[in-house]
Amino acid sequence: MTATAAPSHVSPRASHASSDGLKPELGLLDATMINVGTIVGASIFIVPSSIAALFSASFPTILVWIAGGIVSLFGALAIAELGAAMPRAGGQYVYLERAFGPVWGYLYGWGAAVIINPASIAFVAVAFATYLGFFLPFSALTVKLVAVAAILVLTAINCFGLRTGAMTQNILTLIKVGAIVGFVALCFLLSGGSAANIEPVWPSEPTGALVAPFGLAMILVLGAYDGWIETTYVGSEMRNPAKDMARSMVLSTLLVTGLYVAVSLACVWVLGQAGTARSTLVAADAMKVVMGPAGGALITIAILVSTSGCINGMIFTSARIPYAMALEGRFFRWAADLDLVHRSPNRVMIVQGLWASAMVFSGTYNQLLTYVVFVGFLFYAMSCLAVITLRRREPAMPRPYRTWGYPVTPVVFILFSGYLILNTIVNAPRDAAIGGGLLALGLPVYAWCQKRYSTVSGER
Repeated sequence: MTATAAPSHVSPRASHASSDGLKPELGLLDATMINVGTIVGASIFIVPSSIAALFSASFPTILVWIAGGIVSLFGALAIAELGAAMPRAGGQYVYLERAFGPVWGYLYGWGAAVIINPASIAFVAVAFATYLGFFLPFSALTVKLVAVAAILVLTAINCFGLRTGAMTQNILTLIKVGAIVGFVALCFLLSGGSAANIEPVWPSEPTGALVAPFGLAMILVLGAYDGWIETTYVGSEMRNPAKDMARSMVLSTLLVTGLYVAVSLACVWVLGQAGTARSTLVAADAMKVVMGPAGGALITIAILVSTSGCINGMIFTSARIPYAMALEGRFFRWAADLDLVHRSPNRVMIVQGLWASAMVFSGTYNQLLTYVVFVGFLFYAMSCLAVITLRRREPAMPRPYRTWGYPVTPVVFILFSGYLILNTIVNAPRDAAIGGGLLALGLPVYAWCQKRYSTVSGER
């Protein structure tokens, strides 16, 4: 049962909903858990080995996680200003539209709604199903069926409304954080690890020789940190976005940085630099050293909770992007419908779940993620540039939160994103071109929606 969102002239207090028809029910804990739960998926249990393989010593292996956290924090500090000033569904779609025009907002929304987010949901769902195979050995087809089942079940849960989805996210994320803290504690407290494994701390290579591997490692690390912006997609559903938007983004980024650095250090403490580099399932191998075979089962359970929380967070935040676009006539009109009872964009979530499920069976989700990874940082950089642009063009705009460290923080993030974008274009021009082409495919849809919306508006 659906209904078109409430018109903008309806008072939020009178309708108990924001101007886009969504209900403001999220507090600081909810917003923080959305970010943490979406950021922390399966990467932290696997990526440390890839990072360690790039270096000969432990110091740069740990440093890159700290650097990635700082860069992500700079992006969060900057974009939180836009989120607090424009707390609307859609996040970056809204900011880019206001700063650079409707086409740029639409291109971000198209890429996120049709390519990046469904592919991310499919990717993490397959990871969930693969790890579940630790207890119940699955065939390749069964893995896909279980992945689809996970997507559809979590989609159904979120169709019961924001409060249900947020409560599910809070529970899964708190369990996830507890599991990671427990993993780190066990690695340091039980026998098997040693300070000797941290050696060598300093690399024998000259500093200049570390620049290239450090850049490669940062790409992996920033991918693991991706998700710190999720809260902005549900800005209109926060009770106090003026204060909680920035707080949730900063708190979540700092918390995840602490967790990631601790996990990386714990893996090296138990397995050593070389052992960490050789391991394909580094967290599981570390737990086997300190706990024996039972350790592998425990870390698998932690990964299952982690990935399910990540899927859940992406499902209900990502749906707000096409919903926001449809409200302005820049996406299919059915996407602007809300469930009458739960005031949530259930049609969008259902279609999103089906599309992500199709990606699971197509097997192309991983390839799509590879093609568009540089596009994500393009829009992150543009959002930081929007902070600077709007400061100059609209100095009178109410800004409940102003970027800490401005203009250094947004400029540093823009420069680093530019490095990643150029690195992709130079070293993977085919992937960059295909990613850009997938975005360009949305332009005919944009033109059609604009024409149709204008016609409907004219008839009214």
